[in-house]
Amino acid sequence: MDSHSKPTALITGIDGFTGQYLKKTLENQGICVFGTTHSRCNIKNSYVMDITDSLAVSKVINLVKPDYIIHLAAISFVAHSDPTEFYRVNVVGTECLLQSIIDSGLSLRKVIISSSANVYGNSSAEQISENISPEPVNHYACSKMAMEKITANYFNRLPIIITRPFNYTGVGQAEHFLVPKIVAHFKNGKKKIELGNTDVYRDFSSVEFVVQAYASLLNSDVKSEIINVCSGHSYSLQEIIETLEELAGYKIEICVNSDFVRADEVKKITGDNSKLLTIVPKLYIKKLARILEDMYLNGIKDD
Repeated sequence: MDSHSKPTALITGIDGFTGQYLKKTLENQGICVFGTTHSRCNIKNSYVMDITDSLAVSKVINLVKPDYIIHLAAISFVAHSDPTEFYRVNVVGTECLLQSIIDSGLSLRKVIISSSANVYGNSSAEQISENISPEPVNHYACSKMAMEKITANYFNRLPIIITRPFNYTGVGQAEHFLVPKIVAHFKNGKKKIELGNTDVYRDFSSVEFVVQAYASLLNSDVKSEIINVCSGHSYSLQEIIETLEELAGYKIEICVNSDFVRADEVKKITGDNSKLLTIVPKLYIKKLARILEDMYLNGIKDD
């Protein structure tokens, strides 16, 4: 491929919820964006690629010759039916990508590896900073923790940042995730909803905030670091429901499903975003009420 006059980014998993938002954000910043997908789609400049196939990964990297790589491709739904896929895709796939970058001999400006705040597990800290010791409690979180350990082995060879996003949502997130599920019930006029404990608090951000953080970190001088991506503020599920009841103009009946209630449920999880905001101080944090209003008015659709 010819050399590009503009900087070039490669996004793995570009067809996912986050990838589609990130593509638009980077393009608006004058970056030429390419991507990889697991199956065929109609996204321009995208390549079908198995992230665990080293030959396929090397071929795409050598074809695109990116300045930046943002690695989003992952099995990200915690309730995924096949636990082995978490490790094959999230761990083996990430090492395949990193080794392929090394083998290409390219000098990249930045590599962002997207992990997850799930690695912290059931932390009881009032605000969870990057200094909290991870205690993953499910296969998804364990695979992300293993991925981080593998990635750290490349810190001295590549300009890598590992991000740990907390909960985030927005228009376009699939309905099997909690907030889009609740929004969809109200949009469809449902009178009842099955949930677990609503008296729990979680740190929610907008997807726009997350991709803006990623885009800004690409141009930072930071490397070999782990960075939380979060709002620094927690909201209860009850607050989410009440906000949507006000938007929809009716109250919904909550049916507690014991399958959704964990005995070891942590009541409140709040991320510490001070490290992120020290590096990128001008990030705009959208309030959850505005996020929910956007989702309610603009619709929900699957990835």
